[in-house]
Amino acid sequence: MKLTRLLGLSLLSVGLASPSFAADAQRPNILLILADDLGLTDVGAYGSEISTPNIDRLAKGGARMSSFYASPFCSPTRAMLMSGTDNHLAGFGDMAELLLPEQRGKPGYEGYLNERVLAIPQVLHDAGYRTVMAGKWHLGTAENQSPAARGFDQSYAMVQGGASHFGDQTGIVALDANKPPKALYRENGKSIDIPRDGFYSSEVFANKVMEYLDKTDGTKKPFFAYLAFTAPHWPLQAPDADIQKYAERYKGGYDEIRRERVERLKKAGLLDPNTPVFEGNANWPKWDSLSPAEKRAEAKRMAVYAAMVDNMDRQIGRVLAYLEKKGELDNTVVFFLSDNGADGNSVYDVGETRKWLHRDMDNSIENTGRPGSFVEYGPGWAQVGMTPMRMYKAFTYEGGISVPAIAWGPGVGIKGSERGALTHVSDIAPTIYELAGTQHPGTEYRGKSILPVRGKSLLSYLKGETPSVHDANEAIGWELGGRKALRKGDWKIVYANQPWGSGHWELYNIVQDRTESHDLAAAMPDKLNELLAAWKQYVAETGTLEIEGLANRPGYSNAGRYYEDLAVEAAQKPKAPAATK
Repeated sequence: MKLTRLLGLSLLSVGLASPSFAADAQRPNILLILADDLGLTDVGAYGSEISTPNIDRLAKGGARMSSFYASPFCSPTRAMLMSGTDNHLAGFGDMAELLLPEQRGKPGYEGYLNERVLAIPQVLHDAGYRTVMAGKWHLGTAENQSPAARGFDQSYAMVQGGASHFGDQTGIVALDANKPPKALYRENGKSIDIPRDGFYSSEVFANKVMEYLDKTDGTKKPFFAYLAFTAPHWPLQAPDADIQKYAERYKGGYDEIRRERVERLKKAGLLDPNTPVFEGNANWPKWDSLSPAEKRAEAKRMAVYAAMVDNMDRQIGRVLAYLEKKGELDNTVVFFLSDNGADGNSVYDVGETRKWLHRDMDNSIENTGRPGSFVEYGPGWAQVGMTPMRMYKAFTYEGGISVPAIAWGPGVGIKGSERGALTHVSDIAPTIYELAGTQHPGTEYRGKSILPVRGKSLLSYLKGETPSVHDANEAIGWELGGRKALRKGDWKIVYANQPWGSGHWELYNIVQDRTESHDLAAAMPDKLNELLAAWKQYVAETGTLEIEGLANRPGYSNAGRYYEDLAVEAAQKPKAPAATK
């Protein structure tokens, strides 16, 4: 079964030649935009019904990569993005929040961006760039692990994995139900409290990036700006007006929206009509089995999610308009991507989070999306977000690690060309260095040993000068929470615990079977063994710890009791008159 272009995705570009960036006046500005838990088909350019004209503008005028891979979780992706190397080398062999005693303290399992790697802003700052960021950091909570300590001149960061999108500054995990969690924000490294009124995360992060660019404008240096949205990561929250825009859109349910997205992809020539579409693990109920109240709750949740994506897109448009007004846009390269697949998991089982939420939060249908609510996305909608791929965030199937990725600006593509070769989040850093006319220092920095980048620059590939970035003999591996994968050429092996996977290594020809519908492990033992040998080499190179039973540990690794909680919350009456914004 051949999946064309995906999702084939044609590469389009402004058609500008790549200049030589020898002087500041010639070197491009770089804007790196990261969405949080955004699904592969959750933007218009990738088949969504959600209004995303600004992201679509980047896709139509830039390069869309069809086989771009991230990590199955957010902080490991951010570690690879910033460092250009594997997450097991950069400090995030596992999520900091989930480290086990057997992992803690081991090299590569520090739980913060370790000192063995350099971050993009450190390299670019030394190369004469001004460096600013706003948004989610998730690479260390202490001041000496903050963006200010890793090369950013100006930074406004929510340093944990998630938070309320409004000004109440509520965190997302309660270890003690009697101590509601508080999100930690840092500005230029120092802990701050955010404004309680008039705060919405996507709007504030865009404002801060523009504020910092104004503040540093006098240097006349090119800029590196990192805009790391927390949208559309749960808790699902958005301004009322944005939610109302989608109030009726999702009442038809999962299958209806999935079919619409598939048809759009087919009509656009992005999806082979013969490609099997993965419609969800058998453990999760179908739409028709939900009660009327549960359907209303799910439709509202998806409306809020769409509102978050819509709002984020508008903030991207505001930043692009700002750069255009400043006369900077024509010399700015923009990268846009998501940090992992859409999120069908649940945090309720971690600590005493469920007890805290059910006691303190108003998750009634009426209040969903407003301040004081805290609801998640759930496996049904997450699987829609990853149409047509298998599974979602936290898994190394294509649905967990395939993400939308766009490059736009001078020197990043040839109009009308098509690309579908394997590309990886660790390739972004060396691409940025080549654009900036600089290099990563290699294995030593200021008298200390450091790790080189493992990724490769995308530029010649995006310009059509080379057919691929990674050759057929190069293996790229993934492991997180005991779930594993390795891609080598056209082939991929995957391990997932039951009931999500088979509980043994599976083998797929990923070029012919992108939705991982036909496990060839039994039919092709020699190919399986070839990739298993490559896996052992990957483990040795990266220091990956293989712990028996790790994938079955309790915690944030599947959707837990999502539908039980949905039933409780769908029946909940508003605790008070709903807040408005």
